[in-house]
Amino acid sequence: MAKRFTQVKLDAFKEIQIEAGVIVKAFDPSNPILDRANILFTTSGGITITAKPTYTDYFEDVDNVPNNTKEGKQVDDWECTFGFTALDTSAEAVRIQLGAADIDANDTNRITPRRDLKLSDFTSLWFVGDRADGGLVAVQLLNALSTDGFTLKTVKKGKATTTVTLMGHYSIDAVDTVPMNFYVIEGDAEENCIVLNKSSVSVVENGTVTITATTVPVSASVTWQSLDTSVATVAAGVVSGESEGQTVIVASFVDEDNKTYAATCVVVVTAAEAEGEG
Repeated sequence: MAKRFTQVKLDAFKEIQIEAGVIVKAFDPSNPILDRANILFTTSGGITITAKPTYTDYFEDVDNVPNNTKEGKQVDDWECTFGFTALDTSAEAVRIQLGAADIDANDTNRITPRRDLKLSDFTSLWFVGDRADGGLVAVQLLNALSTDGFTLKTVKKGKATTTVTLMGHYSIDAVDTVPMNFYVIEGDAEENCIVLNKSSVSVVENGTVTITATTVPVSASVTWQSLDTSVATVAAGVVSGESEGQTVIVASFVDEDNKTYAATCVVVVTAAEAEGEG
């Protein structure tokens, strides 16, 4: 029985986000260049990003109306977080993990927690990760603040780690702005190319063998050529053995900029009487 639905999209691999990605303090999706100086944390075990909505069902207690009727459902707010395990013990990393804290202006080795929270403690951060097609996935967390404080876990013969939860916050100046933005940027278009399914083949005199060409773009019109038609000829990828010997089949196409792309396959033609020898 044919499998009709155990399928994936043809471009599924291109859309996969790969590897752990990084947390950075500044990023511009319109000019997606990673500046290592902006990386805030070295992480372990990946990064968890959540955007969880909470709802009110205004029809919940209305007679003759079922719960979870879509017309009565409203979004209250979104809980947006970055969660990860960090390895850093830099002053800036510790300050961010503490949330309400200062790096001493006179002694930059000293980080002191505060009991009062300042607007300057909130900052916008970014997660940036690779896509399999060379593009990227970026998530901006607005008004981020560490909500779980600072916990340093040390181990014998191992790395110390801290567990970090950064939560995005609304602003009274923009109460309708959800504190998380998402960007998906596709990779550059694939470079033009042509690939044959065989690099060499054998065929007997008066026999045929088929060579398949795959091109980018797929709409390219392929031209086939035998460098020695006395040995073998080719038409639309079907190679016909003419006489014993060796030749090269060339498949090529010309792009819109008049640039030629080509791939080759070596063809060996054997005598017909030798076909059954083994």
